[in-house]
Amino acid sequence: MGAGLRLPIAMNDEPTPAWADDALVRACLVGDERAWHALVDKYKRLIYSIALRYHATPDDAADIFQSVCLELYSELGRLRQAAALRGWLITVTMHAALRWRKQSVRREQVERSDVDVSMIGDPHVVTDDDRSALDRAQDLREAIASLPPRCQAMVHMLFFEDPPRPYAEVAASLGLATGSIGFIRGRCLDKLKKAVER
Repeated sequence: MGAGLRLPIAMNDEPTPAWADDALVRACLVGDERAWHALVDKYKRLIYSIALRYHATPDDAADIFQSVCLELYSELGRLRQAAALRGWLITVTMHAALRWRKQSVRREQVERSDVDVSMIGDPHVVTDDDRSALDRAQDLREAIASLPPRCQAMVHMLFFEDPPRPYAEVAASLGLATGSIGFIRGRCLDKLKKAVER
């Protein structure tokens, strides 16, 4: 694998983020850099979402992301089961984000005298609700990644952009007739539902 960790680049060949964790982990362990990029790409939004829950700025979230990726890179060979990867990443990222938050509050405390570091919480507390919400969000991201490219683009434009794009704009972006967007959207959502159920 490469000398430095960086955000993954788009790849046209396999492996992809839609690959199962065990296949990606096996490929990473034999030195396949494409698999490393796909693995990081698969989980980058999960890692960033946790950092943002702790109110990290975009720059601080990027630092947390890099620290988690470094830890993943050094610990991947010790992971006993690939099925545990997502839970491990959630826990490691929550700890990294909490460490960042405590350091941030301490810096603030130096500047002000009214911040109480003891109010931040225990780094070992990861509630079942937190883990469930993060798991559901990652399941949805993986299901969307398994959709055909046009469906992925449509789902993002209609449901993840704020505000959602009007049908005419979605149609223009995808080279479709405006009247066909509702029908195609329905088919894409059916595919998404099946992917989530899988």
